[in-house]
Amino acid sequence: MEEILEDYISSEDLKKFEAVYHNHLQDGTVTAREQFDYAWCLIRSKYPADIRRGVVLLEDLFLNGDATAKRDYMYYLAIGHTKLKDYNRALKLLSKFLSIEPTNRQAQELQKYVKDKMRKEGLLGMAIVGGAALAIGSVVGIGMALAKK
Repeated sequence: MEEILEDYISSEDLKKFEAVYHNHLQDGTVTAREQFDYAWCLIRSKYPADIRRGVVLLEDLFLNGDATAKRDYMYYLAIGHTKLKDYNRALKLLSKFLSIEPTNRQAQELQKYVKDKMRKEGLLGMAIVGGAALAIGSVVGIGMALAKK
């Protein structure tokens, strides 16, 4: 799963797909395939702003595109949200996807990855809060000890 989430597109390739998309957009002839290709390129970018633009394009396809491709759009949206660390949205999409296709191995693996990330980051978050509380407690304790002297 990490191969997909850590697969970054080169800036040259992104520029090529961007040019094709914008040329067709100006002509009013953008196909769902061109929009999807450009969105997938954006999601594979290293930059969160690009990933967000890719998510917006995929959401448009999901809402207005071909109904038979919705499951694909859901999966790639889940990848985009995962890369943006919007794990709750990713899990909602994956849950919906797996309710339609419960044996899809890629969706299952992505769901497991997201849950593992949430667990790790949740524990990390608690460790940071716990460490901060310990530090504050120490400072208060030291202050009280000095005040008694």
